[in-house]
Amino acid sequence: MRFSLQREALLKPLQQVVGVVERRQTLPVLSNLLVQVGAEGVSFTGTDLEVEMIARTGAEDLVEGEVTIPARKLFDICRALPDGVRVKVEQNGERVSVSAGRSRFTLATLPASEFPVIDSIDLVERVSLPEATLKDLMSRTSFAMANQDVRYYLNGLLLDLREHALRCVATDGHRLALAETQLQGNITARRQIIIPRKGVLELQGLFEPGEGLVELEFGRNHLRLRRGGVTFTSKLIDGRFPDYEAVIPIGADKDVRVNREDLRSALQRAAILSNEKYRGVKLEVSPNKLRIVAHNPEQEEAVEEVEARTGVAELSVGFNVNYLMDALGALGGEEILLCLRDAQSSCLLRKVDSDDTRHVVMPLRL
Repeated sequence: MRFSLQREALLKPLQQVVGVVERRQTLPVLSNLLVQVGAEGVSFTGTDLEVEMIARTGAEDLVEGEVTIPARKLFDICRALPDGVRVKVEQNGERVSVSAGRSRFTLATLPASEFPVIDSIDLVERVSLPEATLKDLMSRTSFAMANQDVRYYLNGLLLDLREHALRCVATDGHRLALAETQLQGNITARRQIIIPRKGVLELQGLFEPGEGLVELEFGRNHLRLRRGGVTFTSKLIDGRFPDYEAVIPIGADKDVRVNREDLRSALQRAAILSNEKYRGVKLEVSPNKLRIVAHNPEQEEAVEEVEARTGVAELSVGFNVNYLMDALGALGGEEILLCLRDAQSSCLLRKVDSDDTRHVVMPLRL
């Protein structure tokens, strides 16, 4: 096995796959990358048995073969080499040599036959959409995923494939984020899958700016994404996601229209004096005014007033300030709507002119 290429051309695929590899592994081979050289170039595969990433690139001086190489060491060596240098990687028995300019490194290897790979998935649906759209959907929702919740099905992101739309939904039980986009073509049947948290984070790190398309393959137990020379595969969480549509408040007819940045800044200031444990703030709504009040156990108080277009007479509701700020940051746009019902009900946040992105924040008793 042998190949050579410029340092920058080698560094990019290594960056794409090395994040999947855990530093501490029960199986030694999982600390390695599977390196396969064929007639068209070289591919690098990293996996932790839950998520698999494959990156391909062209190369020169090719000798076909496959072997596994320590992932972090190969990446660190490549990153430390000077710009523009040509890197040659060659297998010699149970060792691999990496040479560039006056530098030479010898690394231990493990047989490629020991490396676990996901060859095929039980495909049930395939859709294509712009990469920028999928990136936007995930960035507007993934922050609401749970982290190490005993309700394991909350520790991930739901992809809800509907007749002409794709929804991304996340919730940790205290808030919910939903973003939706329309799809071209017909979907054979509605499908829901849950991508685990690590898969979501790796996928978000993979996205690049541009106008390209990505292909999503929905399997019974896996999701696979293809884009250019990269193939990403993730196992799915085996569980049933909550009925998220039941969480979206119905009858929240008390609308408060505010400037998003003004509200976010006011919340940020009020949060300084909120209770460090509960992070609660009270939203007090009156005609054309939104008042934000925060208290803490030291009897300190913060009061902020924000101009608002609303006809609500008097309403006071408590919320976690961090959840409100996260939702405002994900919504975008100049103005947003806070849709309220009463002091015991959730708040729905959305754009003024669109409901393709919706965030729900549960109330706090203050």
